[in-house]
Amino acid sequence: MLARAWGITRSLAVYHGQPAKHRRARQLYGQFLSPGDLAFDIGAHVGGRVRTWRRLGARVVAVEPQPDCLRVLRLGFGRDADVVIEPTAVGARSGSARLELSSATPTVSTMSSSWIESVTADPSFAGVRWDRSVEVPVVTLDDLVARHGVPAFCKVDVEGFEVDVLSGLSHPVRGLSFEYLPPAHDAALASLDLVEQLGAYRYNYSPVETMRFASENWLDAAGLVRLLETYRPAGRSGDVYARLSDS
Repeated sequence: MLARAWGITRSLAVYHGQPAKHRRARQLYGQFLSPGDLAFDIGAHVGGRVRTWRRLGARVVAVEPQPDCLRVLRLGFGRDADVVIEPTAVGARSGSARLELSSATPTVSTMSSSWIESVTADPSFAGVRWDRSVEVPVVTLDDLVARHGVPAFCKVDVEGFEVDVLSGLSHPVRGLSFEYLPPAHDAALASLDLVEQLGAYRYNYSPVETMRFASENWLDAAGLVRLLETYRPAGRSGDVYARLSDS
């Protein structure tokens, strides 16, 4: 119980306690979202992105399966009519799945056993333990689109399950992002392939929660891969951003 309380407290400090990062986040996401737009937060965690997007005037579907994080989301946004909280995971098909939870570091809870195997070999994950698990419902992105509409932006941050999430999307969306983790480089390339199948996208990269783009120009897929290779040796995570070429 103490580990769970500490994990959530740390997440709140990281995602809600840094005003400068929130200012940069509003500038970044303001390139994708306008007042009244719909945004999907897949892996909403404790609502850091939800908070930013609401301040931009966007409507938000916050998708999160972790029970402790859901309590935080409901406390913070449960009375906001423009935030819908979906207590579920997202995958390639609807049903249910086992979610591996890390009490002390809930940001790395995952449904991907292969991702756990990949990252545990990395020194930065040496202290991480997945100490419990829960069965959670699973829907697809297409299910969410049918329920809420096509979003202007969709963030996917699900610790190695991004390929499964994107496999359940058949609608091109104007903008999206997915997490990049160097120890799981091949999985990121598979996610990129799925995005490429959805439409004509251009790409950029934001390293390590900086909320700044690494490239001055938006890149094609090959250019993005070359950019990621320059960040790969450092072993630090970030987010790939994609926008339709005609956006």
